[in-house]
Amino acid sequence: MTATGGVDTGRRPGVRVGSTSEFSLFFRVTPGHAEELRKALTALMDSPGYRPGDYEMAVANIHEARFVMFDDDTRLLFATSFDGSWDAYMEDFASAGPLKLFDAIFRHTEAYDGLPDVAAVKSFILGAQVSAGAYARNYPGTVKELRRALRLEAAFDEVLDDPEAETALSHPALKPLLDEAADA
Repeated sequence: MTATGGVDTGRRPGVRVGSTSEFSLFFRVTPGHAEELRKALTALMDSPGYRPGDYEMAVANIHEARFVMFDDDTRLLFATSFDGSWDAYMEDFASAGPLKLFDAIFRHTEAYDGLPDVAAVKSFILGAQVSAGAYARNYPGTVKELRRALRLEAAFDEVLDDPEAETALSHPALKPLLDEAADA
């Protein structure tokens, strides 16, 4: 958000709301590569951190990411949202290890020449990126903050389940916390 509360699009493409930025990339699938691309997407979904229910992606500041084939499998969308600036995300992406996984996907798109370094990653992304016309989030906070909140919730649930905690939990100072826990 800007100082006036508006959305900040910054110097790079993509819309930023609070601490989170989005980007959407659109590619043309290389003719004849649709089936191989589908196999690469399936392989990604079977990779640690990307399997449904896994929450430890190689780039830890990603909120979510998705690939969508459309227009009779002639186009590919990659859309994601992440914490921080575009440039910091590109640096993390290029150095965190997922490039091999994404190389297996992007090699099936037109104009792909590989991603040997950060400059190549940035150039490739900028060539396919379109800023969202609108972007909204249903929750505040960074991935790190959200993971911490979930750990705190789990720890508090353990306390609530402990019969020996009853006396401590009866203290009036804990009422707002207990009221919130009861509302869940």
